[in-house]
Amino acid sequence: MRNALARGVIEVAFILFLFYANLLMGEYNRSGAARGHDLMWALGDVFTAANFGIGLAAGLVGYVVVELLRKRLL
Repeated sequence: MRNALARGVIEVAFILFLFYANLLMGEYNRSGAARGHDLMWALGDVFTAANFGIGLAAGLVGYVVVELLRKRLL
C-alpha cells in the first residue's frame, strides 16, 4: 500500500513539474508576458494558487488515467 501511495505521489508531482515547466516556458515565448522582466517576476507570475489548483487537478486526472491504462493493458 505504501509503495502504491509513493508511486502515486511521484507521478502526480512529475505531472505538476511538467505543468509548471510548460507555464514558465510560455512566459518567455515571443508573445509571453515576461519579455522585459526578470526571472523572479516570471516565477511570481507562474506560481499562483489558481495555477497550483489547475496543475494538481491535471496531475490527479493524469494519474487516474495512467492507472486505468496500466490495469487494462497488463
